[in-house]
Amino acid sequence: MPKTAKRYPIMVLGGYGVFGARICRLLVKDSKIRLIVVGRSAHRAEAFSRRLTANNPDADVSGVAFNVATDLDQALETYQPKLVVHACGPFQGQGYHVARLCIARSIHYLDLSDDRNFVTGFDQLNEAATARNVLAVSGVSSVPGLTSAVIESLRPDFARMRHIAIGITPGNRAPRGLAVVTAILSYAGKPIPRWQDGHWAEVAGWHDLQRRNIKGPAIGSLGDRWFGACDVPDLVLHPERYPELESVSFHAGLELLLLHFGLWGLSWPVRLGLIRNLIPAARVIHRAAALFEPFGTNRGGMFVVISGDGADGEPLKKAWQLIAGAGDGPWIPAIPVVILSKKLAYNTVKTCGAMPCCNLFTVADFEAEIDGLDIAFEVA
Repeated sequence: MPKTAKRYPIMVLGGYGVFGARICRLLVKDSKIRLIVVGRSAHRAEAFSRRLTANNPDADVSGVAFNVATDLDQALETYQPKLVVHACGPFQGQGYHVARLCIARSIHYLDLSDDRNFVTGFDQLNEAATARNVLAVSGVSSVPGLTSAVIESLRPDFARMRHIAIGITPGNRAPRGLAVVTAILSYAGKPIPRWQDGHWAEVAGWHDLQRRNIKGPAIGSLGDRWFGACDVPDLVLHPERYPELESVSFHAGLELLLLHFGLWGLSWPVRLGLIRNLIPAARVIHRAAALFEPFGTNRGGMFVVISGDGADGEPLKKAWQLIAGAGDGPWIPAIPVVILSKKLAYNTVKTCGAMPCCNLFTVADFEAEIDGLDIAFEVA
């Protein structure tokens, strides 16, 4: 498609960041799409855009810089995107400024938030989005986007789902942006409400330690890794969507024992109430973790395990497990945005309103997008 042909304009905020860059690298391959890469640095945005164009000569890409907090409304007027992708984390503590401006201008909106309060409260924008015939979706990422798709793919096997356990563990050599580190530190040591044994209980963030191995005959094995409890939207969304559930848990783990248990140790002053949270130390911890990047592997994984009653009334357990090698793990949070962006660009989404990312794409959609990446999953 020549650059003069009408393309679907997508503006990616944080477009050269860890996840934003991956979103752009996938979307730029589609000749239907025109990309507007946004960052704080004009030099970096323009340089990244040139690299995208060099690898995709027929692409239509521009790099721009502006302050999202103060200049977004004017930028929307200037560049006229039909979709805005918000990849400027962390979302902990953020409001809905970006989404509200997009909705007011009848622009579709997607974000990668994994913050419980941000995602679960997002439907407060539903009335405005519906009135403007806009699709605005929060949590278009690994959680709750991909996890909800996996649960829906496994649900038909159950007469009743009782327990859902979810976990993610990145390879130590995977890139870790400051936003991701800040997000984890926002809840480390703090009480996390979760649905447990049919009632709401609390667990301390990065505690409730457990060890497991993600493995299978088709995907290989990661080896034993430790996991700690994390605060994600799934802890609220899945009990609401499936009232029959008795428990929902989410854990994450760092590959290196030193880093995993180091964070566990740092979380204790928060748990004991001696300090409010670890966010002020985010930059120091981020730099310290970077010193260990040469160690460990570039292999990460993810699991969704459901147990309950099968159609025959007998106990049933299904485990969806994924392993990403060759450093391809960070593509996973980016792929749900790519799926929905393409659906919007090709006008195959008829839903409007503001909502968390649940049941908006399928595992088959995800599988199609990971073709060519060192990512494999299986169900056992």
